Amino acid sequence: MSYTVKSVNGCTKKLEFNFATLDLSKEIKAAVVRKQATTNIKGFRKGKAPLSMVEQVYGPQIESDALNQFVQSQLFEAVNKEKLKTVGYPAFENVKYDAGKSVSFDAVVEIFPEIKLADYSSYSFKKDSVEVSNEDMEKLTKNYLGSKAEMTEVTDAKHALKKGDFAVFNFEGVKADGSRPENMKGSEYLLEIGSGQFIPGFEDGMIGLKKGDKKDINLTFPADYHATELQNAKVKFEVELLEIKEKKYPTLNDELAKEFGYESVADFNEKNKKNLVAQKERQALEKLHQEILEKLVKENKFDVPATLVQNQEKYLQEDLAKNLKAQGFNDDMVGEYFERWKGDINTKADFQVRSGLVLDHLAQEFKIETSEADFNKKLEESAAQAGIDLETVKKYYAGNAQIKNNLMYAIREEKTFDALKKKLKIA
Repeated sequence: MSYTVKSVNGCTKKLEFNFATLDLSKEIKAAVVRKQATTNIKGFRKGKAPLSMVEQVYGPQIESDALNQFVQSQLFEAVNKEKLKTVGYPAFENVKYDAGKSVSFDAVVEIFPEIKLADYSSYSFKKDSVEVSNEDMEKLTKNYLGSKAEMTEVTDAKHALKKGDFAVFNFEGVKADGSRPENMKGSEYLLEIGSGQFIPGFEDGMIGLKKGDKKDINLTFPADYHATELQNAKVKFEVELLEIKEKKYPTLNDELAKEFGYESVADFNEKNKKNLVAQKERQALEKLHQEILEKLVKENKFDVPATLVQNQEKYLQEDLAKNLKAQGFNDDMVGEYFERWKGDINTKADFQVRSGLVLDHLAQEFKIETSEADFNKKLEESAAQAGIDLETVKKYYAGNAQIKNNLMYAIREEKTFDALKKKLKIA
């Protein structure tokens, strides 16, 4: 055997190769043939120059290519022989080459870790109860009726501003140094109180005001505010309430229910309550599954490949960048955000990699398999929940193999959780 294997950590191996005698004639001949096919030498058509001439002109490069081919093939054979499940690309170190005589080199490869989970049969969790309240149904109904609602002025002079009301007001922000930035001013601004459009504390500070009232609201901008010059800034907002408005919603009747695609008010209530139950059930399960994963990751320590964490960080940053830019962030602001919160992003990426490896281990332990029947059943469920024609959903997945693979992976995870929960204590 021309190599030895050393463990760097639980997911990194170093393969040390040493060939005291070296014959690269086979690799050099193959490299010459490959080079001949793409070479232009004066006096010959492309790819038609004699092999001897190609070797003469490109000798050093060909030998380098042959050495590279030899190194790659030796590593490939060793990885297969040792049955290493590698991650990413190898890193080559300490390459020593004595032309035509010997070569030695080290190859550092990352591998998927071997996971052994501690006994989890005593773990206990509580799943949130799933209930749909009258308030939930009222909020959903208002969402439907929003386009039919009328904004009207509240004429009662004693009416105090509350959540759900709409305020028409002037405001101006004053920084600690007395400056009044243009981006902290507004005239006859319309804001729904409780909508969370302004920084934390602003809308709460307006609650209780009556028409014509003036008030100073002292606040501190969030540390992650998109305008860096205002991050952690202490600001006094001078506010004048000009008017209070409210939305008047029509009463839902059978005629309006039909406009929304339902047969009647009863049909509207029945179907939407069913959808809300399903939605809350998904949320309860997501929370439970997250708590289970957090417990498993906390109780089981193992090394993870840096490549997987780096790739997950990149994915999180790309996804986050899209969301931030949709909120008005430019490239510089996105970069500053990533720099400020890089520790949190790394922590999240590390957890997602670890939890993914734990779930994969459990899927193998439980011998979880997915089938086309599982896939088709999930499509039917998705179509029913979204109120979309099943054939439309099928066409969507049929046109994108990656999306289908993602769904199959999600189905595997779901089945893994189902098997795992049978072995846990769930209240």
